[in-house]
Amino acid sequence: MRYAYALTGAILLGGTAASLTLQNPATAQVAQNEPGAINAAAPRVGAPMSFADMVAKLQPAVVNISTTQKVTVQQQANPFAGTPFGELFGQFGGGGGGAPVTREGQSLGSGFLISADGYVVTNNHVIAPAARGATVESIAVTLQDRKEYKAKLIGRDPTSDLAVLKIESSTPLPFVRLGDSTKARVGDWVVAIGQPFGLGGTVTAGIVSAVHRATGNGPFDSFIQTDAAINQGNSGGPMFNMSGDVIGINSQIYSQSGGNIGIGFAIPASEARPIIDTLMKGQKVQRGYLGVGIQPVTDDIAAALGLPKNQGEIIGRVEPGGPGAKAGLRAGDVVTQINGQAVTPDRTLSYLVANAAPGSTIRMNVIRDGRPTTLSATVSTRPSEDQLASLTGTGDDDGPLPDDGDEATAPSSLGVTVQPLTPQIARQVGVDSTVQGVVVGSVDPSSDAGQKLKRGDVISSINSQPVRTAADVARVVAAAKAAGRPQVLLNITRQRTSGVFVPVKIR
Repeated sequence: MRYAYALTGAILLGGTAASLTLQNPATAQVAQNEPGAINAAAPRVGAPMSFADMVAKLQPAVVNISTTQKVTVQQQANPFAGTPFGELFGQFGGGGGGAPVTREGQSLGSGFLISADGYVVTNNHVIAPAARGATVESIAVTLQDRKEYKAKLIGRDPTSDLAVLKIESSTPLPFVRLGDSTKARVGDWVVAIGQPFGLGGTVTAGIVSAVHRATGNGPFDSFIQTDAAINQGNSGGPMFNMSGDVIGINSQIYSQSGGNIGIGFAIPASEARPIIDTLMKGQKVQRGYLGVGIQPVTDDIAAALGLPKNQGEIIGRVEPGGPGAKAGLRAGDVVTQINGQAVTPDRTLSYLVANAAPGSTIRMNVIRDGRPTTLSATVSTRPSEDQLASLTGTGDDDGPLPDDGDEATAPSSLGVTVQPLTPQIARQVGVDSTVQGVVVGSVDPSSDAGQKLKRGDVISSINSQPVRTAADVARVVAAAKAAGRPQVLLNITRQRTSGVFVPVKIR
């Protein structure tokens, strides 16, 4: 089960329930949830509905997925090698020289059949290597009747966390169809079926707690949130509505203990369908790419820029030669719409761009220096997650510091001292030689900057105005103060992490 920490998975029911129509021709295999097969009946006055008949019809299509893996680990060196205790240490698992060893590993999860000929949908992380150095040796799919099949991996998409498997059977298999998740409403009943903790088929029920929920895990970050109990091993299992339609694929939980606390997330079926169709054809999923680093417009950033709250996302970094750079995007631009769709916390810039076909042209509404403008960009194909990581890089919080040398003091109203960034200092603080700006020499711990900046940070601009000297910093801060703004917006680089906007209050 994947955990969703970027945000800072049973209800007992009784009574009569759904009536089932089971008049399918004996010679034809149809979806377990074919229209008309499940007709939700209104409960008696004062009595809740039971899910039993519906679950009995749907559960045969839900499967258990397990993998066997080989994990290569570095064996601990024998500290007693060459002594009388050397052999004794080896008996307890120690090695003689730290040579790598290969061990077996397993993973467990859930999935569901979507066709009578054996196509299975699950999460990518269910069938992916569980650790660095691990390889997946085999994948097994076990049905409710305990029949086990060896599965073939047809396709996987780590970005959406989806995977498609195929099993072979001499007889048609029970399956379910993907439904229309766009009709799901907050408060609707849902039922989750899966294999939590490796137990047999388990059913839980709850309601839709939220839709379009972002958890901070990538461009396709729009989930259905539910309070139906979802735990480790539920990953890849289906979430059904009361008509028996699959409206979600259970994927993540929010938990600090590893157990269910009533916050689970499912990939919406309507968004999963085109990805699944592409994977079933043996094709690679392609998404749009703009080549920019972005961050939300928080209340502090909005105040620093004089913008309304929750409006768009701010561009922190523009990849040289990328689609965004060719379109004229700049660091500090706030993108508010893509092709007429508002950029919001529920529909982020990454999400909207990723859904654009590579090679297509998108129209962007942008606020630059407080004035609206429009730009057009031809999106390219989004690189893999590994390629993206190498482009952006990550920095260590602790690194070399600049010499104290000839620091110039910036305004006390900001609480920092700065000096021009030279090639020598750039090497010391670990930033790219192309970065320009002023480097932070010291920070007053009692200031707001003291909670957000550190010695060695490079400030490239303030309120979209480039700064190269302490005088530049003083001038821009003074202008913001004169305009009545309570804070300014700094664009900083910290080692290999660039294009981050930090709002700092003016003292």
